[in-house]
Amino acid sequence: MNESYKEMIEKARTGQVEMEEDCQHLALIQDVTPSKTEGCEDCLKIGDKWVHLRMCLICGKVGCCDNSKNKHASRHNKETGHALICSFEPSEEWIWCYEDEAMIWAS
Repeated sequence: MNESYKEMIEKARTGQVEMEEDCQHLALIQDVTPSKTEGCEDCLKIGDKWVHLRMCLICGKVGCCDNSKNKHASRHNKETGHALICSFEPSEEWIWCYEDEAMIWAS
């Protein structure tokens, strides 16, 4: 299972990040547990494939990226208003804020 998201969450909480644009939503990050660790929750339900995985930092839902045909992570944002996702790929440490359109990296 990918554990790099835990480090990224801690760095975001302690201000050890760099941002393209200011993000006003980092305080919303929760201690989340991934909904699925083997893939995109919704793609698994329908037997479809994904390109990369993203995890919601508000509820832990794992969805597929916008390069995947179903774009479940973005769909989750539109349905719930949950603004923050992180990469759920090994060795990637970044957060995206949909609301502020801000990329946030570990510094």
